[in-house]
Amino acid sequence: MITVNSDGKIMVRRCLVTLRPFRLFVVGIGFFTLCFLMTSLGGQFSAKRLADSPFTIRTEVMGALESRGVLRKMSDMLEMMVKRMDVLARMENSTDFRKGEEMHFPMDRFHPAAGLMERIQAIAQNVSDIAMKVDQILRNSLVNGKPAIEGRRDQCEVPKDPNYPDCSGKVEWMRARWTSDPCYAFFGVDGTECSFLIYLSEVEWFCPVLPWRNQTAAAPSTKPPPRVQAAFQRDLSYLLELIGSGKESLIFMKKRIRHLAAQWLRASYKLEEKLDGKQRDQKQILIHIGFLTEESGDVFSPRVLKGGPLGEMVQWADILAVLFILGHSLKITVSLKELQSNLGVPPGRGNCPLTVPLPFDLIYTDYHGLQQMKQHMGLSFKKYRCRVRVIDTFGTEPAYNHEEYATLHGYRTNWGYWNLNAKQFMTMFPHTPDNSFMGFVSEELNKTEKQFIKSNKANNMAVVYGKEASIWKGKEKFLAILNKYMEIHGTVYYETQRPPEVPAFVKNHGLLPQHEFQQLLRKAKLFIGFGFPYEGPAPLEAIANGCIFLQSRFNPPHSSLNHEFFRGKPTSREVSSQHPYAQDFIGKPHVWTVDYNNSEEFEAAIKAIMKTKVDPYLPYEYTSEGMLERIHAYIQYQDFCAVAVALDTSAMQSSTSPFILQSNSTHLAWAHNVSSSLPTWPPVNSMRVWLSEAGQACTNTCQQHELVCEPEFFKFINKKEVFQQLNVACESTESEMNHLYPAMAENVRECYLQKEPLLFSCAGYNTKYQRLCPCRDYRKGQVAFCRDCL
Repeated sequence: MITVNSDGKIMVRRCLVTLRPFRLFVVGIGFFTLCFLMTSLGGQFSAKRLADSPFTIRTEVMGALESRGVLRKMSDMLEMMVKRMDVLARMENSTDFRKGEEMHFPMDRFHPAAGLMERIQAIAQNVSDIAMKVDQILRNSLVNGKPAIEGRRDQCEVPKDPNYPDCSGKVEWMRARWTSDPCYAFFGVDGTECSFLIYLSEVEWFCPVLPWRNQTAAAPSTKPPPRVQAAFQRDLSYLLELIGSGKESLIFMKKRIRHLAAQWLRASYKLEEKLDGKQRDQKQILIHIGFLTEESGDVFSPRVLKGGPLGEMVQWADILAVLFILGHSLKITVSLKELQSNLGVPPGRGNCPLTVPLPFDLIYTDYHGLQQMKQHMGLSFKKYRCRVRVIDTFGTEPAYNHEEYATLHGYRTNWGYWNLNAKQFMTMFPHTPDNSFMGFVSEELNKTEKQFIKSNKANNMAVVYGKEASIWKGKEKFLAILNKYMEIHGTVYYETQRPPEVPAFVKNHGLLPQHEFQQLLRKAKLFIGFGFPYEGPAPLEAIANGCIFLQSRFNPPHSSLNHEFFRGKPTSREVSSQHPYAQDFIGKPHVWTVDYNNSEEFEAAIKAIMKTKVDPYLPYEYTSEGMLERIHAYIQYQDFCAVAVALDTSAMQSSTSPFILQSNSTHLAWAHNVSSSLPTWPPVNSMRVWLSEAGQACTNTCQQHELVCEPEFFKFINKKEVFQQLNVACESTESEMNHLYPAMAENVRECYLQKEPLLFSCAGYNTKYQRLCPCRDYRKGQVAFCRDCL
């Protein structure tokens, strides 16, 4: 048995009392100081770092000078701590001694405080000695190094070069704010004038390169890497591996890609046959799904299995499949950390450019991802934003996209003001011609499946569009009328109890997997919407499975001006029904749009629908082949980084106008004898020019003539002569920034031309103006293309 002397126990207790938290903290500081000295000094004189960057020589020298100052401060701090410790020790000693007398304990046997002070004094002395040695080494290095170069570094002056008018202002900013972001120190900025100028000339581009700098090293390599030809990729297993896992949203996307794999495969062979061996460059593409990142909140993933919206994930799954099948090299990210790594973001707060040239030809993202890139790419965002494609469900109009104009005229929202080309925004439906139509795909049926569906339809079965119980609230009146004629089925999510919003006469299946939902649609006669959600994929899936879609007409139309759902979205588009695409591009007999506030009209529509027979129908643009074809064309022909084509081409500067007035004197067309080889897509020979009615948008004007508005053509008609050819007498012509221009104010006969190309817009109207509208023809079932676009 082990015995412990009572004096030993008292010594241990005494030690714990004496080493109070403050003293423990001091010991920690001393230990940390030694670690810091070993690390920093070891790094300062390491030969390994001599070739790290163009700032290496200055970084080593100036970093050592800073370390010398740090060492002196630490030495002073430790000496002060010793003095304070000495005072505390004396106070403690007197108290402890009195306690020791009462306890009959001889304090002179053990006094840890004295030893602690001796150690701290030794550390302070060592720090002081090291500081002196560092000072000697630095003096020797400055004397024996390269005094000519270092002398220049200390004598930098801000150059006065008219080619760099912002240089002096940027230097002033750096003087005041260079410590505001660690990224500046990462690039070698240390507070000296020379480091400011080197950074502003070699990392950013606001100042000329200093004469004594290595011009070759300072200039980035402009030689592009060799291009690889794209080849169709049909093994989707690698794509599924790229997508990863860990989120319900990603699992949903992978299931969808697997489910549609066969139709993607068939579509790829059809497109390959159409291309007939045409060479295509393989693009390096980054796909960053910003709304799935933790930093954006990722509200979608937790709701995948609870009836939440799936439209965005349906579209993203199809985009991933298309880009991969077309043979491009993909990187897929759903976290901010992965995004920063792939872009080459320097450490810091996002004020500096990327550390390397952007390694991607294209970036597909959403508004959340766009915001994250802007926050972390610094000036590189402005440089490379032309490569971005923004997946944007509801569209972004030019008036909201142009930052200055949006701010001045009340169009600024939380989602707009990016100063992109409006065609860089890619929508789910072709509702905004100013944007590009991305779309998605629906499941395709073969002839046998279509015939089976037709023969097995239940003529009195309806399925309600709405997985969330809130959509059913207040719809009892419509449901009661519908229940008189049809058996009603729902797919409303619930956990334990039936949602009270769903009437008892409705057969609720709960949330169904996609293939079971498809089977339900194949039996049903009617798919009915109650006004929400807007513009989702489900109505197209229902129509493709042989259902008739019944929806509500909105009067007045819903928009950001009168409806909470659209408020804050960067569009003034007026939505006249729950699904405008189905209403305008499909229509009867597949789509019926009625006034739900009129019970008689609603009931009459149900009776008529029960007598109407339809075949399963899917527009070509929502087939796998249609989407592959569309995205291939965008990648081949859309280049928003190219320098804007000057309008003084041979066709435009000729005394003969490239337009001819049509025989009925109502509109202009591109003359057949004028070259149509201008570097623009779509081709100019598809153009028709119309003058709108007062108070009418170009979108509606073109639609009235069975055409679509094409914003790419505005640059060809933004001329006074075009007004004259349409027999419009302009008493005066002005050029201004306005998203409605070019236009004519009829009451005063004034004509207005567009001053800012980013504001060319098919959307927008004012009763004061008749707008000059560039329209084009389009392919039936593929509205994104003109007839000769491929």
